[in-house]
Amino acid sequence: MSESPGEIIAGAATLAVAVGFFVYAAQGGGVTTSPRDGYDLNASFRSAEGIAVGSDVRLAGVKVGTVTGLDLNRQTFRADMTLNVDGDLEVPEDSSIAISSEGLLGGNFVELVPGGSPFNLEPGGEIEDTQGALSLLGLLAKFVSSSEDG
Repeated sequence: MSESPGEIIAGAATLAVAVGFFVYAAQGGGVTTSPRDGYDLNASFRSAEGIAVGSDVRLAGVKVGTVTGLDLNRQTFRADMTLNVDGDLEVPEDSSIAISSEGLLGGNFVELVPGGSPFNLEPGGEIEDTQGALSLLGLLAKFVSSSEDG
C-alpha cells in the first residue's frame, strides 16, 4: 500500500494540530509539565466549596500559586488545604486567606491577603486567619426568610 505525499503531509499536519491543542489545554487547565518553583503553605477552612486541586491562588488579582492538596481533617471536620506559592513571594506571617468568587457565574479561587508583619511564613507554615466559601444559595435563603418575617 503506497500513500501519496499529499496524504502524508495531511496526516502530519493533523497530528501537529492535535499536539498543539493538547499543549494549549494542559497549560490553560493548570496542568504543567514541570513542578512549580515555589514552596508549600497550609490553611484550614470551615468550607472549601468550589475549590479543587489545581485552583488558582491569587494576590491582588494576580495568580501567585496553585492549590496542591485538599483533604478533610476527620478530627476537626475542616478542609485542610495545601497551596504552592511562587518561591520569590514572601508571605507575612499575619496574612489571611479566603475563598473568593470570580462573579455570579464564575468559578472560585483562593485569595491571599498579605498582612503587615515583618516576619514571613516559612515553607510548610500555616495561615491561621481563613475565611471559607460563602454559599450564594444560603445567603439567598437567609434574605428570603428575613423578608418574609418583616
